[in-house]
Amino acid sequence: MSRIGGLLRRTFGVIKEHVGTDHLGNKYYWQPEQKTWTGRIVRAKRMVVAVNPTEFEYLEGNIPSEWDAWIRGRRKQPPSIEELVKNQHYREHIKGKAREVDERELALQAKEYEEGLVARPTQTIAKGHAAATSFGQPETSEEPVSTANTFQPGSWTPAAKK
Repeated sequence: MSRIGGLLRRTFGVIKEHVGTDHLGNKYYWQPEQKTWTGRIVRAKRMVVAVNPTEFEYLEGNIPSEWDAWIRGRRKQPPSIEELVKNQHYREHIKGKAREVDERELALQAKEYEEGLVARPTQTIAKGHAAATSFGQPETSEEPVSTANTFQPGSWTPAAKK
């Protein structure tokens, strides 16, 4: 096969072998180590042809973790279909367990609030922005409430003319 493969490589260029396809439609290829017609050795490569080849449409998780490990060389063999199905079921099982824990935690928290064991969190309303110069200052009013001894500049504004 190496003579035929060498002849094909010299005639048609690089040969890549289709290894698998994931559930999203991405195709994975392996390119064996090859010798070019000049005698240069091209090392083996692993590559993916994405369903959405434009990089701005790529989202995290578009390549399953098993295939990502194979592409990056963290595993020698590509993942089998049985392994992918088993891992998918395991992920769904873990998500279900996490939902159960969240529901139990919310129920326990509601029970503690009802029994008075835990104080409910207070709701604070911030007026304005902390970077504003008037943040935390008392609001100005049209009613003069201070005397000459306690007067603060800017604490009173005259009434608007009608």
